Amino acid sequence: MAIKYWEFEDAPLKEKLKNANVKDVAKLFYDNETEAYRFATLLLEVKKKGAMRLKEAPQNIPIATAKRYLDFAVQVGLLKHENNAYELTDRFSKPFRNIATYIKAWMESPNEEDLSIEFANARVEKQPKRGGRTGQEAAPAGTGETQQGQ
Repeated sequence: MAIKYWEFEDAPLKEKLKNANVKDVAKLFYDNETEAYRFATLLLEVKKKGAMRLKEAPQNIPIATAKRYLDFAVQVGLLKHENNAYELTDRFSKPFRNIATYIKAWMESPNEEDLSIEFANARVEKQPKRGGRTGQEAAPAGTGETQQGQ
């Protein structure tokens, strides 16, 4: 996590609350621009829809990646996962009081946000598959035959 506590002391926090955005929320947890972009994309989708299921994840983020980021958001207290859907929540401990205040201000702000501008250096295309089997290469289960035995 990349939390810079001085940015969330009382005076700087008052300025930040005037224009709360998802980029600051994502940058709290991820230094990497691409990771922050993906996390922000998923949080923004949950905010827009109210609740989001994994199958409703954006097309440019693989399902496994979306699950990893959403589960992390559940762990840190941004989201709750009930009835197979992720929803916004605010379960924070005292050390995160000002950060929680900022995140809550972002949740309630009606501002439209353009992630392509906020994360200009992030890689947004879906990455090619790096390994594993494809559906055609897998042998049918239960046949007991191998390529060498034929």
